[in-house]
Amino acid sequence: MELVYRRAGAEDLDLLVKTRIEVLRAANGLDDTVDMSAVEAQSRDYYRKALSDGSHVAYLVFDGKELAGAGGVSFYRLLPTYHNPTGENAYIMNMYTRPACRRRGIAYRTLDFLVAAARERGVSRITLEATRMGRPLYEKYGFVGLGDEMELPL
Repeated sequence: MELVYRRAGAEDLDLLVKTRIEVLRAANGLDDTVDMSAVEAQSRDYYRKALSDGSHVAYLVFDGKELAGAGGVSFYRLLPTYHNPTGENAYIMNMYTRPACRRRGIAYRTLDFLVAAARERGVSRITLEATRMGRPLYEKYGFVGLGDEMELPL
């Protein structure tokens, strides 16, 4: 069956939240007994606001009526720098392909849509956090490691 890629809208809120929880469970090795209700509520609030104001773009991929994959990009602005004079940034997140649909180019093509959305906004810097499984895909696409970036967990 032919895959259909569709930009998500407010009418997809429930599906986006459900997919977000699936992604987090898979990425963190969490089973269904782990309570994700707070994350679910905050994700719903995030999507509702960010889809409305354009600070997040998400794509859903369907194989017939079944969801085959998804991905999103969030936009944010930091203080401009020499290397990024606008301060506009993008963060790829929530990339997911259902196990039964993998190895069909879904994630790569979803990245195409998300990167295009970032380019349309004039973004010159896109980052993401890669899982071990996703890292080869992102490297193939052209993403490189960030040697200078650091994090302080609080």
